[in-house]
Amino acid sequence: MKKSDRHNEIELNYFTEGTITYLLQGRKIAIPPKKLTIFWGLIPHQIVQNEGSAPYFVCTIPFSQFLEWKLPVSFVDKILKGEILQDESEASSLYDEYLLNNWITDITKKNHQEVIILEMRARLSRMAINNLTINQREPQDINSNEISQVEKIAIYIAQNHKNPIKVSDIGKAVGFHPDYANALFKKTFGTTLSEYITGERIAYAQRELTTSCKSITEIAFECGFNSISRFNATFLKINNCTPREYKKRYHEPSLIQVV
Repeated sequence: MKKSDRHNEIELNYFTEGTITYLLQGRKIAIPPKKLTIFWGLIPHQIVQNEGSAPYFVCTIPFSQFLEWKLPVSFVDKILKGEILQDESEASSLYDEYLLNNWITDITKKNHQEVIILEMRARLSRMAINNLTINQREPQDINSNEISQVEKIAIYIAQNHKNPIKVSDIGKAVGFHPDYANALFKKTFGTTLSEYITGERIAYAQRELTTSCKSITEIAFECGFNSISRFNATFLKINNCTPREYKKRYHEPSLIQVV
């Protein structure tokens, strides 16, 4: 990775051998092999050293999907502050490679998408339990003091994209004038807030089309569109196919890959 990467997804890494070193927020962090690792891809990150030659696993989880899982707040808070977390349990690592290989096999199989999502959620729930003290597992508020404004914007959209939110709502939520919030976000992501909200809604619709039995109309309204015609037109523009065609193909961008 020659330059920093940045994407609004939760990233899981698993290295079968060797140590990989990330540059994250000015810090070098060495990740040992056979340790499931998680961090927020929105934080600029770059691999600066790779001691192994074997392929390694990379999973990406849509940010809004991750927040919907309602994992322990202390665990989520650490990730949102830019920490790279590793599973502290030695026993858990024994089956991670087996689990990841299963996900690679299942991603191409019809009716297996929902199974992968359920297993991902369960695996991260177990990781959270392994990493947090008893007190940290109790419900508490996310501490946003160390989270940047653009990250707060991304969090707000992920939590509210299914509601009829406006740019003015986002600006108010983060304490900025809407024009400034929009300019700041576009500078970071190269897209306007409205375009980003639409992208989040369509991404949610894609997941529902491939993992649920809901009707297209139900999904359209559930993901934040106020008319089925607007949903169909927007979906076609982004995916070059209709929601019905997408559902028939049963195709979803892979959540996992081997690098």
